[in-house]
This record gives sequence, structure tokens and C-alpha cells, in this order.
Amino acid sequence: MGTEVVPPGLDPKTNVDSKDVLYSPENGLSNRLYIPKTTNPGDKLPLLIYFHGGGFCIETAFSPSYHNYLNTLVAEANIIAVSVDYRRAPEHPIPASYDDSWTALKWVASHSGGNGSENWLNSHPDFGKVFFAGDSAGANIAHHMAMRIGKEKLEGFTVTGINLTHPYFWGTEPVGDEIKDLATREKIEGIWRLASPATSGCDDPWMNPLKGPDLAGLGCSRVLVCVAEKDILKHRGCYYYEKLKESGWGGEIEIMESEGENHVFHLFNPTCENAVAMLKRFASFLNQDKA
Repeated sequence: MGTEVVPPGLDPKTNVDSKDVLYSPENGLSNRLYIPKTTNPGDKLPLLIYFHGGGFCIETAFSPSYHNYLNTLVAEANIIAVSVDYRRAPEHPIPASYDDSWTALKWVASHSGGNGSENWLNSHPDFGKVFFAGDSAGANIAHHMAMRIGKEKLEGFTVTGINLTHPYFWGTEPVGDEIKDLATREKIEGIWRLASPATSGCDDPWMNPLKGPDLAGLGCSRVLVCVAEKDILKHRGCYYYEKLKESGWGGEIEIMESEGENHVFHLFNPTCENAVAMLKRFASFLNQDKA
């Protein structure tokens, strides 16, 4: 699963251009950059840094579903986007994906003064309006990158918000109405142990953010959590939303639930009514602070 890739380039349906740029020569890793073709010299647009999902094991930034999704989102929101590719388990276990994602962030931030290696990033992003986002494991990564930003500032780089879509969080004890069936919970833990063989289990802070650093240290001012009614991870996303509100973090948090839908439905059925509604909500979230 998740091995198909598509090349970058101008998408005629959305009029969004893309290209792949090496950010980690030592690991042979590239980011895929997206920009609306209508962008004029001098235009400054919000910058989205996106982390793909796939349980830390499958998919890439170059997968058809992610490429199509980013083209559509960039056109809808009129933003610049950087889709991060990272090393995957089991060949490269946790924390490789987090380490690579932080390296990618540092590479992006190196353009904030206008003298980085990639002209699209030198010329067009508004580095005062940076957003992180991801789905499933990518949402997990986006959370942890925002927590790290709260501790380690990147010069010239202000993270306004994060969007966590169907976040891949878990824990040893069920929360809310989360499934309690032992066999199912052991299966979910097994997938996590595949990605992280050295883990202490599902209360590992990488997997259970409530067991990690205080959420009040989240390094952004706005959060949007998206959950799906039939997703087994829904209750964990709702729990994160409630605990972040209670943490003393000073930002604004909102939640959106897609009725009747399952995990990452928007990637499999991007033109359905609920997927379009979620895309528009995301685009609005990215543009809320525009003058």
C-alpha cells in the first residue's frame, strides 16, 4: 500500500504548480512545494507545512491522494504549501519521522530572510502566518512539531495555527466512548509497535500527548481539530480538544465533526459533500487572519 507516486508540475484543474526540492541530502529527502500559478511578484501568502499520514509506515508526500489534495487546498485557500516527505518505519523507526520533519522545518525557516536555496520560499510566503497540518500520523507529527516550536523558536518563523485531521493518538486506557474491545486495542498497539519497536507502549508521549509535556506549551495561537463520526480515533481527537482547552494554553481551539464518515475519508472521496465542507473550513482557518 501507499507506494504509488505522481510527478510534480502544473495541475490544469486547479492551476497550481508544484516541484520537488531536496531538503535533506544525507537522507535523500525532498519536500514537494505548491504555489498558485496566479501568484504575482511581491505577493505574500500564508504558508502551510503539511505532514502526510499513513501510520508512519506507508504513503509519501508524492502519493496521488496527497498530491491531489494539496493542489485542491492550495487553490481553494490561495496559499503556499510545503508537503514534507520523511523516512518511514519499519526500516526507519520512530523517531526518524519526527527528526526529519524538524529538519524540514529548519530548511523552510532558512528562507525567512529571503536568501534561502529555493526562490519560491524566498519570495512568496508570509513567515508571520505559518501553519502546520496533517492527517492521522501526520496530525500526530504536526502536534509534536508545534510543541517543539513552543520550546525551540525558529528565527523569522511564527506558527499561527495547526490543523489536526483525524489525529493518530492513542493510550492504554480508553477515553470517553472509545472502543474497549481488547483485541482491537491490541491491534492498534501492534501497529504502533511496528513503527516504534523501542516504545513503552501506547502511553508513550509520542502516541499519547497527554503523557508528554504540558499542552499549555503548544507553540501556536489557534488549533482546528477535525474528527469523523465513524473513525475509531474520533474519541481520542475529542479528548485532545477538551484537554487542550483545560490546559491553560492561551489560544483558540475549534473542532469539526464529519457525520457518517470514517478515517481520512476526504482522501478517498475528495468530492463528497463532507470532504468539500471540511476543505472549505480548513481554507477559512488558514485565511482567518488575512487583512
